[in-house]
Amino acid sequence: MAQEIKAPAATKHAATFGHVESIPRANRRMSNWDLFATWIGANANNGTWYIGGVIAACGLATASTTLIVVGLISYVLLAVASYMGYQTGLPAMALTRASFGLRGSFIPSIINVVQFIGWAAVNTFIAATSISYIFSELFGWPVYGNPGGTFGLIVGILIMSVLHLLSISLGERSVRLIERIGIILVVIFVLWESVVVFRMVSFHDIATWQPPHNLRMTSGVAADTLAAFNLAWVTAASDFSRFTAKKSAATTASFLGANLGLFWFAFIGLFVTIGTAVTLNHFDPNNSDPSTVAAKLGLGVLALLVIVLTSTTANAVNLMSAGSALTNMVHKLSLNVSLWIVTLAATAVTFIPVYLASFLDVFEAFLDGIGMFLGPEIAIFLVDYFFLKGKHYRFAEFTKVRGAYWYHHGVNWVAVASWILGVVVYWGLKQVALIATTVGATFIAMAITAVIYYLGMRLT
Repeated sequence: MAQEIKAPAATKHAATFGHVESIPRANRRMSNWDLFATWIGANANNGTWYIGGVIAACGLATASTTLIVVGLISYVLLAVASYMGYQTGLPAMALTRASFGLRGSFIPSIINVVQFIGWAAVNTFIAATSISYIFSELFGWPVYGNPGGTFGLIVGILIMSVLHLLSISLGERSVRLIERIGIILVVIFVLWESVVVFRMVSFHDIATWQPPHNLRMTSGVAADTLAAFNLAWVTAASDFSRFTAKKSAATTASFLGANLGLFWFAFIGLFVTIGTAVTLNHFDPNNSDPSTVAAKLGLGVLALLVIVLTSTTANAVNLMSAGSALTNMVHKLSLNVSLWIVTLAATAVTFIPVYLASFLDVFEAFLDGIGMFLGPEIAIFLVDYFFLKGKHYRFAEFTKVRGAYWYHHGVNWVAVASWILGVVVYWGLKQVALIATTVGATFIAMAITAVIYYLGMRLT
């Protein structure tokens, strides 16, 4: 049974590093349904829809195959990482202290803070676009993208920031509550969207549509795009599974929920984007977001409101994970204070595509960076727990200076070097056309990083 881990009082014999708390299983309240709903809500959102719209540039057959294969592989890793949280009761970034070192764990923590603030900003921007359409319907304001439309978008961003603060106000309890409500809306929304799309365009037309040659995306690029999207959740798995006392909730429920949410909304985004291209006889990946598509299909204000609400459910998970990672770096911050900080930071980041570049350009650059840095990190902490440490971490060592996980001045340089090499390998594979255009670089780079780290630790 997981035990509470608190830093013991410092003495001349044993200095301590920060504070780590494990949730005892007797105090865990998340059920199979809660984990299932959490991961459906995490993926049943605007960002997943947008990803489906982006990979529509592959054509339906290639996009569908890539989506299913990458989703299954990614969320097997999610279930495995979720098991770590169930077994130890520790948050994700605290667990990386065992592999990267007490101080070295700042590297994956920084990556997590940045990536989840980024994902929160992505969802916020899309939801704010929906709000600008709502304002256009209600008050006649210009829609974002038209002259004068920026004002409605900015107001939408501010409204979303307030909703996010409310959604994380009670920490894990409010996240659990909002996911229970959100899943009901998600089911209704997906069924509604499906009916509308297939009434307008036949499946045959969608299946036979081909993107313009100059906009076509290869299966390798789609695989790396989807992997960057999916693997982000792997580094947050323990942040939620630590609240369940059931192994099946941590593994099976998480795997099924994440895949169901992914397939629902990514396929809706894929079908709707292609359907819109067929209807208008024009394909523009910049118009793949659900707000624009819903408006073009004439779905009305209600659909836009649901988009706003599903964004809030997804961002509750993003912000919880970013806040948890921040507390691993700044030990004096409580989780609630960290959640406020990352929420305000996400609001600020949302303004970047408003003034500096198109949303699609910012989104693709963000995914490229995430895939390159995230995959090697995941490979290292999974190999460390399951293969090097035999699924057994020594709880008392997670805060002990000069303890088992202190390594060299608090940093496991084998892990850091392996991570750097993994990033270099990813970048190198992206330059190999045969790999970059077929299977993608992400999972190959992860496998190579895993081998490098395993051999490096065994040899040292």
